[in-house]
Amino acid sequence: MSESVAADELRLLIERVERLEEEKKGIADDIRDVYSEAKSRGYDAKIMRQIVRLRKMEAHDRQEMDAILETYRAALNV
Repeated sequence: MSESVAADELRLLIERVERLEEEKKGIADDIRDVYSEAKSRGYDAKIMRQIVRLRKMEAHDRQEMDAILETYRAALNV
């Protein structure tokens, strides 16, 4: 591979990453707007974020986490 071909390929890859980063920023802004809207309607954005995180988890992982959390809470009387 010649140096100019490698340089062109590298430049194209970098430009793709830059475009994707910009899209990611736009999506993050959109998500922030949704949480802001939810908050203005009386919902707790912090709890909503937790729910989103929990829904991403596999059921068995979530159950295991719940069991460990309950064990820790019982040990600490929380």
